[in-house]
Amino acid sequence: MKKYVLAIDQGTSSTKTIIFDENGQAVSKGSVDLKTNYFDNGFVEQNPEDIYQNTTDSINECLNDFTQKGFNIAEITSCGISNQRETFILWDKSGKAVSPAVVWACKRSIKICQALKEKGQEALIKQKTGLIIDPYFSGTKLLWLLENDENVKTKLDAGELYFGTVDCWLLFKMTQGKAFKTDFTNASRTLFFNIHTLTWDEEILQLWGLGLLNLPEICPSSHNFGNFTISSLSRDESIIPITALIGDSHAATFGEGCFEKGTAKVTLGTGSSIMMNIGEKPVLSSSGMLTTICWSTENRVDYALEGAIVSCGSTIEWLKNELNLFTEASASEQMANAVSDNAGVYLIPAFSGLGAPHWQMSRRASLDGMTFGTTKNHIVRAALESIPYQIKDVIIAMEHDMDASLKSISVNGGMTKNQFIIRFLVDLLALPLKKQQNPDVSALGAAYLSGLKSGVFENITQLKAFNQTNTDTILPDFNNETVKIGYDGWKNKISKPA
Repeated sequence: MKKYVLAIDQGTSSTKTIIFDENGQAVSKGSVDLKTNYFDNGFVEQNPEDIYQNTTDSINECLNDFTQKGFNIAEITSCGISNQRETFILWDKSGKAVSPAVVWACKRSIKICQALKEKGQEALIKQKTGLIIDPYFSGTKLLWLLENDENVKTKLDAGELYFGTVDCWLLFKMTQGKAFKTDFTNASRTLFFNIHTLTWDEEILQLWGLGLLNLPEICPSSHNFGNFTISSLSRDESIIPITALIGDSHAATFGEGCFEKGTAKVTLGTGSSIMMNIGEKPVLSSSGMLTTICWSTENRVDYALEGAIVSCGSTIEWLKNELNLFTEASASEQMANAVSDNAGVYLIPAFSGLGAPHWQMSRRASLDGMTFGTTKNHIVRAALESIPYQIKDVIIAMEHDMDASLKSISVNGGMTKNQFIIRFLVDLLALPLKKQQNPDVSALGAAYLSGLKSGVFENITQLKAFNQTNTDTILPDFNNETVKIGYDGWKNKISKPA
């Protein structure tokens, strides 16, 4: 009997479900858009029940495609879930959400972060968690809710408040409340997780008054998390083990084949995550990088340095939706190529602050260098160029921390369809870029980890062979001076006070 793995990739703007075969090839797919609420005050929220319903709709769409192609649902061996990170949900003992899902891009906790820093807590947090005190991460936004939502505070004081990132929420719902678990990667994005002991950190929890918070059991990314029954989603009654949970950027790192120290990937989505495998021991950054769990199996934990960029695809969406410079995001590529350079125009995309390596979360976006000769094509080009510039900043910082150059770098995500960005990036980095032929690398990584646990895949050596077969390599033009001149201008603009 053939074996298949069902992979759920629950993202900020949509949920994709993809079924992979024993050779790591996608055979069926479902995708459903998810609504995100952006508010003028910087708050970003989603409806927890909508996240779950969106996921079930995506699964159904994929399964319908699977069966219509003549495949048998009974041959689906296991399920893996990758998810938007840092977004979290709070629920009570009945399983009912007690607040909106607070999304990773939400900036509500800026003042709380400032207060924690003034108390001198940042060094402790960085040493234990590998992270910095910043609104990007779940913990400080939970503290904001406890200060501003009386119901949430009452539930916590009664010991009836349950906390989980999106993976944990989906697992809880899919197993009908039987499983309350997360994995190392998602736990490592909360500010509560000790990356050295691989446990929730009791000192931080007590320091922040969270001793009564119900937190999930933490497990490796590849693990038996529980079972869900497809009967609730279709007419079939197959029981499918969930054997992988992992944050989407970490899943993409695994899907890209970053199995060795010094290998890295760039994910170009709503935001961007640059992650480099640093091996079996954590390295704390002195250059604005985060130290995090890269991925894990039950007999191996790999660490990573990460540079998180807040605005990537969201910058292009802003040009489309708010400035109406084009009607389809794909048109931005042609517009950028319509001019030979940026003519001195730079867009600093700090719409939700600047992430790594700058970490200026109170900075505002700006458009600089315009003249009467500036056209909308220059503005679009400046916006697209800002993405490779930010990635270059992160790569330089990573190499400084490791005192070594990258061995290899891979690129994935929806923005890779934009050839202007890819061409500019490869020439700016002056490194070959590897690009998977499968565009859904986060789902692939979740499927790989799930299949390793359920026996669909043999080992990492087999996965390496899959990746070598299914990867294209893009070579740089070392004579492209435009990217070098442009980057020098970027460094000048970014160094100026906001």
